[in-house]
Amino acid sequence: MSVRVRFAPSPTGPFSLGNARTALFNWLFARHEGGTFLLRIEDTDKERSKKEYEKILLDGLKWLGFEWDEEPWRQSERLPVYKKYLERLLEEGKAYYCFCTPEELDAERQALLSQGMPPKYGGRCRAIPVAEAKERLKKETAVIRFRTPEKEVAFTDMVRGRVAFDLGLIGDIVIAKDLESPLYNFAVVVDDYEMNITHVIRGEDHLSNTPKQIAIAEALGIEPPHYAHLPLILGPDHKKLSKRYLETSLLDYRDQGYLKEAVLNFMVLMGWHPAEDREVLSVEEMLKEFDFKRVAKSGAVFNPEKLDWLNAHYIKNSPPEKLAEAAAPFLPEAWRKDEAFLAKVLGTERERAKRLSDFKDLAGFFFELPDYEARKLVWRETPAAAILDNLRFTLDVLAKIPPAAGKETVENYLMTVAEKRGSGEVLWPLRVALSGQDASPGPADIIAALGPEESVRRIQVAIAKLGTLIG
Repeated sequence: MSVRVRFAPSPTGPFSLGNARTALFNWLFARHEGGTFLLRIEDTDKERSKKEYEKILLDGLKWLGFEWDEEPWRQSERLPVYKKYLERLLEEGKAYYCFCTPEELDAERQALLSQGMPPKYGGRCRAIPVAEAKERLKKETAVIRFRTPEKEVAFTDMVRGRVAFDLGLIGDIVIAKDLESPLYNFAVVVDDYEMNITHVIRGEDHLSNTPKQIAIAEALGIEPPHYAHLPLILGPDHKKLSKRYLETSLLDYRDQGYLKEAVLNFMVLMGWHPAEDREVLSVEEMLKEFDFKRVAKSGAVFNPEKLDWLNAHYIKNSPPEKLAEAAAPFLPEAWRKDEAFLAKVLGTERERAKRLSDFKDLAGFFFELPDYEARKLVWRETPAAAILDNLRFTLDVLAKIPPAAGKETVENYLMTVAEKRGSGEVLWPLRVALSGQDASPGPADIIAALGPEESVRRIQVAIAKLGTLIG
């Protein structure tokens, strides 16, 4: 049977980076194996499940490029299916109604804990006859418990190898609040079976659920899928990830100016590594190399500095036209009118940007020269008169540069002036004249982007400012 995997989020909160990593590993495995990637919305928690959270999930998956191969499954639409399987377990005596009150269960739990014993359910309602249970249901509320077999359950995890659990320590677990309200461990077994899921790839926090699900599957006569449990994501301090990061939505990273290529690269390295020690991986390289043999067992560290570094790398290496398209939501509408000029500007500024949102502050001077004090034009102790003379000489040189000259040509012309008159004395005031900034790209980059006409105008403004210093 070909590989079929599912990403099964619950729409009860933000679509976190951890959930997105689980989706990534499922998607990579499916695509690497030529298999099928499915989406299942686990929305049986009626109180906490929200449509707005589901929309965030879908938008996040689409932004990352994870297109699912079949129509999404929704658990809330499958309640009659779960009811059928619950009734079957009840009829076969593999599940039963439990009438114990919360107070009784808590008292039992505390008594066991005080004796150093596992706080499992003692099976008080196990022996209630079916007929008596049906009569009591007319007046009392009850949950449905699975009659958990007391045996060892072992399976081979694709990340951890052989894993074994003693079900005798678990006790009879609740699998439904009633016939219309299945709980997680039961519903996923039914869904994975009916979706023909071959591999379940999820976080390590689900490891303790796996023996329960295997036992339920066996009770239903279902062959369990293969399992892979991904390492937990730890904070920069190598401790449990803080609430700040847990509650940050994937789309928050998009809205802060991170490229999806950087986010994907960052996520895949949280718990997996390529054959060679590399930090930068394209999606094509991930798809080619992905293998569970290189998924780590130990916790993966969330390093925000690495994410910023990767994002800066991808911005720096993005084609200007693509960069202009990605950065458009962060820029004033007026900037986007001349697409060719915008691409040229962002191509010039991409060396300095860490996020797409940086471009608004970094590139503003290309669209409007900010006001600045004349003293900013002076390089160290160079007399203002000498600076003025250098700018005038530079103007004469610029007049000789072809209108459509690129950065290299402009730089060659400027360096002939700098070599004769001093690098700092020429290039510093020229850069300030062009940008009005303390920090900006070099003058050749700016001139190549602005063009000779606007460059000349700005230099003339600087000459006028210097005139006020000289008097």
